[in-house]
Amino acid sequence: MTPETLLDQALVEEATKKSGLIWVRGEGPARAVWHVWHDGAAHLLGDGPGEQPLPGLVDGATAEVTVRSKDKGGRIVAWTAAVSELAPGSEAWQAAAAELKGKRLNAPDAETMTERWARECRLLRLDPRDATTVHPDGSLAAVPLPTPVTTRRPVPAALPRLLLKRRKR
Repeated sequence: MTPETLLDQALVEEATKKSGLIWVRGEGPARAVWHVWHDGAAHLLGDGPGEQPLPGLVDGATAEVTVRSKDKGGRIVAWTAAVSELAPGSEAWQAAAAELKGKRLNAPDAETMTERWARECRLLRLDPRDATTVHPDGSLAAVPLPTPVTTRRPVPAALPRLLLKRRKR
């Protein structure tokens, strides 16, 4: 291996470990996903009730991963990954699920979530292949994905007056 290859591998590992979110694109648009770095690869959990969606990521395919800086939010490195789905209950699945369990926030069923994951979710392993630190010219901004979530409506004009009256009493 060349020194440049080793440096690229180290950059991918360190940047991905430290970033809470990575952007992953399989077949379709890129999505921000939470992950954990374990055993030389990024592991993602999703496609189950209450978990993140992982559309376009299929076993045996490749994906493009973009890692952002945790403090500045800018792109640090992009890398190509080989996607593999871990079999529920396998030794690799159990080790990755244990790491993911420690990172999962606000789980409604913290005690039994790994059993639910085994029944209802997919656990994917993204093995790094190629890394690039060359930043493209121009913006990488994309149109936001459609969502059923809506923005709050404007505050009614009378509400501030009503709240001020309560404080004066």
